[in-house]
Amino acid sequence: MNDGKPQVAPAVFGGTHSVVGGEGLRQRAQDQPDLERWMRQCIGLARVAKERGDPPVGCVIVRDGAVVAEGIEAGRTKGDVTCHAEVEAIRAARRLLGRADLSDCTLVTTHEPCILCSYVIRHHRIARVVLGLETGEIGGYSSALPVLADTTIKR
Repeated sequence: MNDGKPQVAPAVFGGTHSVVGGEGLRQRAQDQPDLERWMRQCIGLARVAKERGDPPVGCVIVRDGAVVAEGIEAGRTKGDVTCHAEVEAIRAARRLLGRADLSDCTLVTTHEPCILCSYVIRHHRIARVVLGLETGEIGGYSSALPVLADTTIKR
């Protein structure tokens, strides 16, 4: 069960970090090939973002072993600072699944979600986040404001 208090786990593969809650810690080893495939898909989406002039960030949301939504960074092209890849993927997942509770989903992204995206992830109760690169001072789990790991936030 996702209680909104994710745990930070060691690297899953090749430098990729995983922020997981509950049962996710035990599932890491068995889903490594899938995580690599999903991360490659994210990298492809990041290339699309870069080609159109946006920062190179791509994201997918996975449910029951299948990608249900994709997100491509689009803040510059859409003229909307909230169009981060993670938020775009969450919007798409909500449309497809018809619900706000994404607690049975995993979010995979090329870059550590920023503070804004991290709150959106928690709001939608996403159980697991897998990231490729840490972003430091603006990151939602490696910065001084670790929204993904903060136990005082109830969501």
